[in-house]
Amino acid sequence: MTTLDADKQLQLLIKFGGLVSREPRLDPLLELIADQVRAILNADRCTVFLIDLQTNELWSKIAQGLEHQEIRIPMGKGLAGITAVTGETINSVLAYGDPRFSADIDRVTGYSTRNALTVPLKNNKGEMLGVFQVLNKLDGGDFTGDDIGLLTLLGTVAANSLENARLYEDIRRTQLETIYRLAITAEYRDQQDTALHLKNISAVSCLIAMSMGLSADDCEDIRQASTLHDIGKVGLCDAILHKPGKLTPGEYEEMKKHTIYGAKILANTESRLLRVAYRLACAHHEKFDGSGYPNKLKGGEIPLEARIVAVADVFDALCMPRVYKPAWGPQRAYDYVMAESGKSFDPEVLAAFKAAFPGILKIYENLPVGG
Repeated sequence: MTTLDADKQLQLLIKFGGLVSREPRLDPLLELIADQVRAILNADRCTVFLIDLQTNELWSKIAQGLEHQEIRIPMGKGLAGITAVTGETINSVLAYGDPRFSADIDRVTGYSTRNALTVPLKNNKGEMLGVFQVLNKLDGGDFTGDDIGLLTLLGTVAANSLENARLYEDIRRTQLETIYRLAITAEYRDQQDTALHLKNISAVSCLIAMSMGLSADDCEDIRQASTLHDIGKVGLCDAILHKPGKLTPGEYEEMKKHTIYGAKILANTESRLLRVAYRLACAHHEKFDGSGYPNKLKGGEIPLEARIVAVADVFDALCMPRVYKPAWGPQRAYDYVMAESGKSFDPEVLAAFKAAFPGILKIYENLPVGG
């Protein structure tokens, strides 16, 4: 492939800028950038390394040929590490003859690096964010001065999107941490195995959602929001939450109010994730046949997220020991849940639960269970 003419380069850069500016999530953005840069530079592979200031390393979750395993390189080691420290562009025309080259990654992957172009990735303040590295020019030649200029320009275009994606990831991580702490607050008052219960509910709910073919974003929202399904329990008294025996009719009516309390806590939020949590808090005790609470919703009137989490919640509750019962084995709990098809639970959700059950079983492999 010959060097791209100016018009073609401009078209590629415009397309590249448009693509990367529309992806706010870091991992998909890194994958998108690596694929685009590899194609534009006519290289066999591309890796986008970012600096981890806490560990003083370069890292990449998206390394072509590594099947998406994360790789880490000490700052100052190898071509990428040297570029990250010095800000120097390195065009290594014969990698294995270059004393700066480290063959560690090649040894792990079985890859053979012939030549490598490594450029610094900086933000608009000139601060180092990481490194772009492309390997093995596909036409058999070496990377040229034009390639250096083009890769540097691609890095400039990508830097703003990468900074925004890292900020988005930090904000989302903080939001999820806050949500988890809120969930712990509610569950801690109700039972001792709080973290395990929340972990199980979120994992099972996500597996069911995936089995139903929901989008990756929807599955992730359900996984995270499911931890808040019982947030309304903060409004219940300990005498009800910790009662070892059967609740009286009056106590049961009070217990049911946790769905209403949860809805009030999560109402009127602007967060997409908390809107999902609101629907779960309201409706995770509704039943498919309309006999649930608090609003006796029926069938499709129940939000899909709540129909999914209802299955995960009951299944996990049966598998966990409680003050009023011992733990059930997963197969016994599965049989009970499946027998509630069309009554407590949506048959379509149960079909997905059935399909996902081999994966769900792995979650409960190491838990002590009863019969």
